[in-house]
Amino acid sequence: MLIHVLLFIVGLILLIKGGDIFVDSSVGIARRFGLSELIIGATVVSLGTTLPEAFVSVGSALGGYGEISYGNAVGSIICNTALIAALSIFIRPSEIDRKLFKIPAIFFFISSAFYVISAYCFGTFSRFTGFILLLLFLIYMFFTVFKSKDSLSSDLVLKKDSVTGSENILLFKNILTLVIGAVLISLGANLLIDNGIKLSYALGIPETVIALTFIALGTSLPELTTAVTSLIKGHGSLSLGNIIGANLLNIVFVSGLSVSLSPFDLPSDKLLLGMNSSLILDMPIMIISMLLLCIPALMKGKVYRIQGAFLLMIYTVFCFIQFFI
Repeated sequence: MLIHVLLFIVGLILLIKGGDIFVDSSVGIARRFGLSELIIGATVVSLGTTLPEAFVSVGSALGGYGEISYGNAVGSIICNTALIAALSIFIRPSEIDRKLFKIPAIFFFISSAFYVISAYCFGTFSRFTGFILLLLFLIYMFFTVFKSKDSLSSDLVLKKDSVTGSENILLFKNILTLVIGAVLISLGANLLIDNGIKLSYALGIPETVIALTFIALGTSLPELTTAVTSLIKGHGSLSLGNIIGANLLNIVFVSGLSVSLSPFDLPSDKLLLGMNSSLILDMPIMIISMLLLCIPALMKGKVYRIQGAFLLMIYTVFCFIQFFI
């Protein structure tokens, strides 16, 4: 079992490093073609931080492991909200720019409502569900980019006639490292999936539980890194804004793409009080955590330390139930 643990950790490292390289290269390419920082942040960076979840979930769904695909997406949202955002709030409560939260929060609750209704009413995630989620993703990205264009500043845009030979060489390097980053992410995702499954068998733990906890935490490390960096630099609002955006993309992009490519049934391998724990624990915790995070931020324009403490308590109880009940 030790070899599977080591390979699982190697997979996490490859995912994180590959995602980092992919984002940096994408930003370099976007700047080369004259896109603003705002548009880059709203599209490339937010997508880049969810690439680990996307590769793991899509790979799991295509491999016939819908439990891991579901658990990784839902578990990442819970981890982002009740652990990473909670720590950020608890360490440094801050004023919040409501405009930063409003659009992604609205899109999140609309898309998650559709996702939850599909689970409760049909017990399956069909290709139709995936297409609707991807449509919401495209609408959100179009709206975000369109809104960002209104804030374009001439000093942020690269002038096409100032491009030099050295910049063309840099573009080639960025494309090369972009491919390398994608390869690292793919290899890391495969190692994570394969060894996560083997560990679940060895420990006698359902695959959904492994995905909801260890895999979800591992693929959420880019968000954790962003949160810590933002806190150190005194940008708590940026940290939480990135988490809200990542949670939305976990629903509309990660889940939407996974289900569109390979539909799967709602996992039913773990029961709680005689009922499917996905219905009475996982999805309710996902929604409740986001409500606890978003409502004070949207209503008062600030977050409080007590919110962070309460969310951390929820995450602790959630993990305890997964492993011991």
